[in-house]
Amino acid sequence: MKKIPSDDRRAAYRSSNVTVDRSGLDAFVEGRHKWVLATTRADGRPQLSMVTGGMTADGLLAISTYPSRAKARNVRRNPLVSVAVMGEEFNDAWVQVDGSAHVLDMPEAADAFEAYYRCISGEHPDWDEYRQAMVDQGKCMILIEPTRWSPVSTGGFPPELFDD
Repeated sequence: MKKIPSDDRRAAYRSSNVTVDRSGLDAFVEGRHKWVLATTRADGRPQLSMVTGGMTADGLLAISTYPSRAKARNVRRNPLVSVAVMGEEFNDAWVQVDGSAHVLDMPEAADAFEAYYRCISGEHPDWDEYRQAMVDQGKCMILIEPTRWSPVSTGGFPPELFDD
């Protein structure tokens, strides 16, 4: 295989995989809210859901949804899930987080909703109003305890293609 010169414009698009510990995972996930949640359907096939999520102060991944949604039904049946956490752009770095999930319904989910809102949007001007809105909308919360994760990765050309 012929090597690509390191001054070639393609060198700016080298793939990477950076292994991180838990604090590195937390630092990467913080501020990134575009996720893909993978749960398992009753027939064993994956169910993928585009979601907005956040990492709570206690390190749980939080996703707001409705009890009737497939993701909530799937988690109740099988708690093993995966989440792809991505950046703002399609080709930004990403990480896959595997974990064990559970669903909290209102009113037990009230504190989790507050933690979810805080990690995405900060302080709410009226927490009682917000909690009531979650009750009125019939929302539930999926909370995920991370158990393992991939390296933080970027796509592109494999580094071994370049002549360094």
